[in-house]
Amino acid sequence: MALCIYPTATHGEEAALQLKQTVSLPGVEGRIDHLALDAAGERLFVCALGNNTVEVLDLRKGERIHSITGLGAPQGIVYIPELNRFFVANDKGGIFKIYDGKSYQTVGELDFKDDADNVRYDSATKQIYVGFGSGGIGIINAAAGEQVGLIKLAAHPEAFELEKRGNRIFVNVPNARHVAVIDRDKGEVVATWKTGDASANFPMALDETNHRLFIGCRSPSKLVVLNTESGNLVASIGISSDTDDIFYDSKRHRIYAICGAGKIDIIEQTSADAYKALAKIDTANGARTGLFVPERDTIFVAVPHRGSQEAEIRAHQIE
Repeated sequence: MALCIYPTATHGEEAALQLKQTVSLPGVEGRIDHLALDAAGERLFVCALGNNTVEVLDLRKGERIHSITGLGAPQGIVYIPELNRFFVANDKGGIFKIYDGKSYQTVGELDFKDDADNVRYDSATKQIYVGFGSGGIGIINAAAGEQVGLIKLAAHPEAFELEKRGNRIFVNVPNARHVAVIDRDKGEVVATWKTGDASANFPMALDETNHRLFIGCRSPSKLVVLNTESGNLVASIGISSDTDDIFYDSKRHRIYAICGAGKIDIIEQTSADAYKALAKIDTANGARTGLFVPERDTIFVAVPHRGSQEAEIRAHQIE
């Protein structure tokens, strides 16, 4: 374990982060994808996509405590505390695997054929949503581990967000160059929205209170803001390249874009219609995924092994 308490390099002192913990991942090679947290158990689950493993970290000890091997490029993951189970979406073969959170043994799996990717959980309906293949979102009964629905899309879905006070799902569909709007009651796409002159729309975050959707685009590198009542473009602002995770901090009215260029870009929301660059926090080359945990004021960042930089997870405390 390496514990570090010092300001991370930043442009904009008012937005400084503190790097409070670094957990090494020796032997983990290749790209690291998405993360999930077991808050009560102080465990972090890491999809080590390029390593074909899921790494389980004990945040109290600051060390890896388990590695699940033999996966097929794991991409998306969700942990459900009331079931003490975690669910892992694999790119290769589209296998969606279900694990017991205590024994780490497989307790079920579903076959989505190809490219099972981002995963979201609706705690109100107890359903899991998983994007997959050439254009679909599967709906799973979490407790039963069974597929109960399917929503068709124009192309492969990337990040998506579920409304908590409504019945819509917003989905990035980069190969179709749009954001799809799904009516969950109808189980179908009811609108498609454009992202202006920016494309390659992969990560997404939602500010439901102010009716704003934040889209991370890679071509060119921009944060695009859409009005969720009209679908209209509200604003766009340049960000660092190769973003794959973005998060909205409702307490501070900020957006965090984790970018593979080695930066966390922090954008301030001065009003629902106005946004400005606040800071760029140095991370590491290729570190483009992570997890924001608002209850802890913490951003976890996944750092892959590149050159002399070993694979690790960094926990940044938000000031």
